[in-house]
Amino acid sequence: MGAMIGDRSTSDVVARLRTPEGRDEWMYCHSHILINKSKYFADRLSQSWPTCQILDSRNCVEVYCQEHDFDHHITVLRLFYANTGCSISETCHGVKNTLGILQVAVNLGCPGIIATCVDFLEASPWEEAEEEEILKIIPGLGSLAEPILGRLQPVKQTTIVKIFLSATMLATSVLPPTMVDLKTSAQEQIEYMLTEDDDAPLLTADEDLKSKVRQSFKGLLSRFNNTVKSVGEISEMHKFKTFLVDMLWACQILAKLELLKDFVENWIDASENIVKAVDQISQREQEDSFEAKVKVFEITSKVLEAIGYGNVILPTVKRLHGVKIWLPFVRILKSSVDYLTTDENDCSVVKVDGEIWQSLESAFVSIILALPSGQQAGIISEWLANKHIRYPDLTEVFEVWCYRSKVANRRVADITSSNGMIKML
Repeated sequence: MGAMIGDRSTSDVVARLRTPEGRDEWMYCHSHILINKSKYFADRLSQSWPTCQILDSRNCVEVYCQEHDFDHHITVLRLFYANTGCSISETCHGVKNTLGILQVAVNLGCPGIIATCVDFLEASPWEEAEEEEILKIIPGLGSLAEPILGRLQPVKQTTIVKIFLSATMLATSVLPPTMVDLKTSAQEQIEYMLTEDDDAPLLTADEDLKSKVRQSFKGLLSRFNNTVKSVGEISEMHKFKTFLVDMLWACQILAKLELLKDFVENWIDASENIVKAVDQISQREQEDSFEAKVKVFEITSKVLEAIGYGNVILPTVKRLHGVKIWLPFVRILKSSVDYLTTDENDCSVVKVDGEIWQSLESAFVSIILALPSGQQAGIISEWLANKHIRYPDLTEVFEVWCYRSKVANRRVADITSSNGMIKML
């Protein structure tokens, strides 16, 4: 039978634990075990390092510690006597306690216990508070404890890019209903990787990465276009509404990557078919059509904002086409939303952020003001005669058009006058 801690009949040394607050504990131990397990005790029990004597002639090694780690010192001494197969989890009881034991083991020079604690902490799940504690403690414990920090080390950029591209392929794929949650999770993490919050984005896209991302999203846009054209089939209606969620996400991601041009062009080109698809859904599924309209509105607002603010440059014919298709759509939708939201207690109504309405109105104004004056005149004339004149409010367009028209007439008159003077001379 092996030696046991606290066995006074066989012990030849006392480990005396003391704190500044006056706590004092005598642990009856065996010198061959202390020397084998701890460099601190090996040095103290060597002939070159004097030890005190207690009343019954045993050697006494004093260990000074703080009140907060007193119990951890006792645990370490008990671990010297633990069986080889004893699990650290059976003794340490969790991450926080193991950190305390590890600190004592490092101070006492106990490589065996250090290795066991490191293995336990490295394999254990951490709460956020525990992770902060690990980050505070481990760097000061030397190289033996460094493996614990492995999961917290920055990952190589090449690895991040590889994960990002794989996630993008998953997020833009057609998946069975059983995998919708996986797809949603991938989309959320892609957005998080590109988001600049308290920390910088996880990756910065270079041209090579942008090219690969563009290819993944081209497939999504192509499938969306095919679905839009076939919404007349009932089976395609659900697919269309699912695609709208993906398209809204895609719009946000491509904006972060400065790759919105393909998306915007595709949306403008498909605008007429999209509006027809929404109308068909309204005729067949009146109860669910409003949510689809709102999704289309949210995507359209981002598309028109990109055009109106000059982030995406399109030819005049496409900009005019976008205005002609979406101006009537948002007018009617705004009227419907205003009507439905008069009942504040109706929880079934899909809420629309007021800032989106304002931003979209500004986008319309910017786009229209960038059109040739004759096209502006046609839009203004239609707006003044429309019963939905309140939204979007094109008063600014009207005022600028009037001012520019006067200036243009004056310029023509000045040029005509100048030419007449030249002829006279």
